[in-house]
Amino acid sequence: MPNIAAERLHRLASTIVRAAGSNEDEAKAVADHLVVANLTGHDSHGVGMLPDYVKNSRIKVLVPNQTLKVVRDVGAVLVLDAGRGYGQTMARDAMKLGAERARQLGCAVVGLRNSSHVGRIGFWAEQCAAEGLMSLHFVNVADHDPLQAPFGCSSARLGTNPFCIGIPGADGKPMLLLDMATSAIAFGKARVARNKGLPVPVGVLIDADGTPTTDPTTYVDTRKGALLSFGLHKGSGLAIFCEILGGAMIGGQTIAPHHERLDGIVNSMFSLIVDPAVFGDLDTMRQEVQAVIDWIKASPPAPGFEAVLMPGEPESHARAQRSRDGIPIDPKSLGDIIAAGVSVGLTEAELRQIVEG
Repeated sequence: MPNIAAERLHRLASTIVRAAGSNEDEAKAVADHLVVANLTGHDSHGVGMLPDYVKNSRIKVLVPNQTLKVVRDVGAVLVLDAGRGYGQTMARDAMKLGAERARQLGCAVVGLRNSSHVGRIGFWAEQCAAEGLMSLHFVNVADHDPLQAPFGCSSARLGTNPFCIGIPGADGKPMLLLDMATSAIAFGKARVARNKGLPVPVGVLIDADGTPTTDPTTYVDTRKGALLSFGLHKGSGLAIFCEILGGAMIGGQTIAPHHERLDGIVNSMFSLIVDPAVFGDLDTMRQEVQAVIDWIKASPPAPGFEAVLMPGEPESHARAQRSRDGIPIDPKSLGDIIAAGVSVGLTEAELRQIVEG
């Protein structure tokens, strides 16, 4: 099947989300977020999430059209509860509140808890960067069985627990953006590999016996086995702090087994949002940032590499290419998305018309 234009995927996603109960604003926000994830090359967090969203809405562990609740407001600190609302609207509104507070006070700490899937975390760093703000995000994942085996463990004990940091660019330069799961790959990347009939890389997955494997099928279909942390003890340590900061410290649900698991997706996110201007002369700061970037990129590429890239550049390159050439969606993933749409009252014919024209 040929690649699908971003505009068609956006219409497909918004149509399904609206049919599942969301208002127009929410349906657009969810579609915006998912399609941008696909455009930036992160198919694990793109429109392939729609079947999970529809399922979670149906079993009422995701609540459409939810309103963000301010639980605590203490100067630079905001604690917010999403009430299991769509993460695409709950995190959007949380980052808006945090940005307003950071502009007033120089920085803000935002604890967003009890949100449904907040999606690609880099999207929220991009939202902050568009306001000229630096941001740092620690996220935990709860409400379903654990997915990641920390260093030294033979079974899953944590979620994929993403970490993200973004620094706005200046004078037309792209922002610096590091957005990553603390597991060696995100669960969604294992799902995409399963759907395409491909193995996952060596060293990222163990089976139910703790034995290394490259076959994602059993893991994705039954959750037996675990993703490994990236970077051995280093990634594992960061994953643990994502759990503590993103979940425990702000009053969110953790992965610990005393919490009931309803087989949904609950994210809590600890975000630090900073106005760089509070540290001094912005022009000098930006010059130093660019000097560091130029110094690193001036290195000859190592064998096997075509160029030295900064964090965020692969996403920028993917977005340019996919905006031009369309977004690849494998047949199984597209079939699952269409089946999700049919389950909320749409017809296969109208959904395929959106995709195929």
